[in-house]
Amino acid sequence: MLYEEKLIEEPFNRYKLMKFLEKKLDRAGLANVDVQRTPIMTRITIEVMNPARIIGRKGRFINELTETIKQEFKIDNPQISVVEVREPSLEPRIVAKKAARYIETGKKVRAVLHFMLREVMRAGAIGAEIVAAGKIGAKGARAKSLRVSAGYIPKAGEPTRLVKEAHINANTKSGVIGVLVRIAPPGTVFPGKKAAPITLPKVIESATEITQTEEEGDEKEKTGGEKEKKYAPRRPAGKR
Repeated sequence: MLYEEKLIEEPFNRYKLMKFLEKKLDRAGLANVDVQRTPIMTRITIEVMNPARIIGRKGRFINELTETIKQEFKIDNPQISVVEVREPSLEPRIVAKKAARYIETGKKVRAVLHFMLREVMRAGAIGAEIVAAGKIGAKGARAKSLRVSAGYIPKAGEPTRLVKEAHINANTKSGVIGVLVRIAPPGTVFPGKKAAPITLPKVIESATEITQTEEEGDEKEKTGGEKEKKYAPRRPAGKR
């Protein structure tokens, strides 16, 4: 019975720890968290875009983070190591977070998915899939999903463990849109699958670059793109 409780408790505690770190280190560009337990210590590897934000001045922040994990999660001797992300476009959580941010600013969902998929594949991924599901469209519209993919992504069996995955929610005026990103990193070898050149569809290859100017243009598009009309004040009745 004790073994069964431990078998259930450890993954649950690991899940709570990862959710805590995701919330705590979101501004540092968190990409991944790996927890490995050993008889001597618990090694926690954090992959972020900005390691300096986590380490802090003279290691103050990381020391505080280590102490918090030790007390709140009852982990003995946690050892935190920070690794810088070399290629953000190959990290599903960073890609999903970026796509969600664009969607929240009013960018068209389909254009965002095409642009993000192109960036992932140009970074060298063997395969990638991005799915947006929820209140896509005007307020009151039915929930639906949009999916774009390129390359090879296994859907079932043991090879799915080789695929990196992340899910982020985008909060829009019409409702919540979930963004799911699945990426097969460069160098991944799938059983029974030979490496082949990847040709992106024309609609993905010609995806428009998302810039601040275009985001501002979308804001104008939402308001009708017309200049504010000025009307002369109405004269009181009986006066001409």
